[in-house]
Amino acid sequence: MTFKTKESRLLLVLSTFFVANAVLSEFIGVKIFSVEESLSLKKIDINLFGVENLSFNMSAGVITWPIIFIMTDIINEYFGIKQVRFLSILTCILIAFAFCMVGIAMRLQPSDFWISQQINGETLNMENAFNAIFGQGMWIIVGSVIAFLCSQMIDVFVFHKIKKFTGERGLWLRATGSTVVSQFIDSFVVIFIAFYLNPAYDWTWEMVAAIGLVGYAYKFVVALLLTPILYMVHAIIDNFLGRDLSNRMIKMAGRG
Repeated sequence: MTFKTKESRLLLVLSTFFVANAVLSEFIGVKIFSVEESLSLKKIDINLFGVENLSFNMSAGVITWPIIFIMTDIINEYFGIKQVRFLSILTCILIAFAFCMVGIAMRLQPSDFWISQQINGETLNMENAFNAIFGQGMWIIVGSVIAFLCSQMIDVFVFHKIKKFTGERGLWLRATGSTVVSQFIDSFVVIFIAFYLNPAYDWTWEMVAAIGLVGYAYKFVVALLLTPILYMVHAIIDNFLGRDLSNRMIKMAGRG
């Protein structure tokens, strides 16, 4: 199969970035980093619902999620709801497949010479390090996949609802609005499943609400900051497709 048309090449590029970043975020997401300290800022250190010393400690997966936001809205804009839904379901399947392969890799017998390695002057057990990094708990994996699928379905729904009222105008409103709503759901679903329902943790509703709100506040700010980038990507695509083809694709996508 060849990708001869501009539409097919565009869809290939957008879909590849969408899937690749979604899968990548699942694996780098095991690292938790401090947003404030990474930006050389003082920690906010706030209390919410009785939960003390909260700050912006985020999963490293938030690095790639902005790209997914943009890809979702752009694919939605040019190819419609059905294409985003298909890619979202496909991505969930690929994430599940990737974790299955990681599970198999973790059960392979390691070579003797590989187990003990010198890293930055420290002797590390590479088998333990590999399993600790890639061996995310099943509750976290399930929570992450369900949260991703739910947020994607909500995103495309809100995007097109807003578009019905704004028409072709207001790209920033439907893109930012859909992201803000979908990420609100995502922020709480993943925590609820991974930590509140997980018997290994003793999380309360207050902890879910407090930590979810802090995470959502970060995502809300990022969604607003993405608006200029969204317009830039939109302009690049319009230039690639040509105005006539671009307008036809957007109109057809709007029909669902």
